[in-house]
Amino acid sequence: MPQSSTTTQNVTLPEEPLDLPDHTQLPDSNDDFVKNFQEHPQSIILTTSIEPLLKKIHPNGDYCIGQDSGIYWRFTEPPEKGVEAPDWFYVPGVPSRLNGQLRRSYVLWKEKVPPFIVIEFASKNGKEEKDSSPPPEGDEIDPETGKLKKAGKFWVYEQAVKIPYYAIFNGFKGTLEVYHLERKRYKEIKANRRGHYAIPEMGIELGILYDNQKPPTPWLRWWDNKGNLLLTGNELAEQAEASAIRERLAKERAETIASQERLAREQAENIASQERMAKEQEREAKERAEAIASQERMAKEQERQQKEKLAAYLLSLGIDPEKI
Repeated sequence: MPQSSTTTQNVTLPEEPLDLPDHTQLPDSNDDFVKNFQEHPQSIILTTSIEPLLKKIHPNGDYCIGQDSGIYWRFTEPPEKGVEAPDWFYVPGVPSRLNGQLRRSYVLWKEKVPPFIVIEFASKNGKEEKDSSPPPEGDEIDPETGKLKKAGKFWVYEQAVKIPYYAIFNGFKGTLEVYHLERKRYKEIKANRRGHYAIPEMGIELGILYDNQKPPTPWLRWWDNKGNLLLTGNELAEQAEASAIRERLAKERAETIASQERLAREQAENIASQERMAKEQEREAKERAEAIASQERMAKEQERQQKEKLAAYLLSLGIDPEKI
């Protein structure tokens, strides 16, 4: 019995689940389709985070960065036998544009300057990125892919182009291998104490940083030789925004503290004023009390004097004041 289905824009989708391949199976089933959703943002992260440093190294802008762009390392027929398209590479000492036009590829026999570092994002098990097979003598067909055999990536970068640094990043496994060309051979570099791989000529390190997703996703990142992460444009903007927020909050806190201090000073001044007024009132009350006491003393003295005068007058008349 056929399964029911739903038609959307002339595409028939089964309503009941079938045993169909998922996203982890489809890329591996076709050698023409091996990209994944991480590779594009990964390339952007590598580029935007290192560009401020490259602009300091190359104030005249004489460098170029390739992202999934072709490096034509030898002229062959057909041309695809002599090209590799690394996921990311950096070439010093060459213009970013040619005759005012954006580069469509990097042609080694024209430029004569090899990339300084090339990075491959392993889409499968990394076998392709470590293939050190030399070029076949003739037009041989690869029985696995049905395509013309080519020289292996590892051989091309090491023996033909002679790229000083070659990195292989596996985002699925969270692994990174970095090779340095020494005496015409790639030697794998050991990670430093930070777990990074140093590129001393540029004063930078390459390593893996996990994000905060669940589960965490590994990302290939740059650090300077002191272990400071080189930030992307978005991260710099977020950092600037966070800094602005911190400054605004600090300013608000300072204004609040200043306002509280002003209020405290005003309260202290009010208390001091009230204390001065209380002391003044106390002094005035004391003075009034003293004035009243003085008036009472004066009144008593006047009364005494009047009595003495009266007594003297009566005595002068021969009258005893005590008998009155």
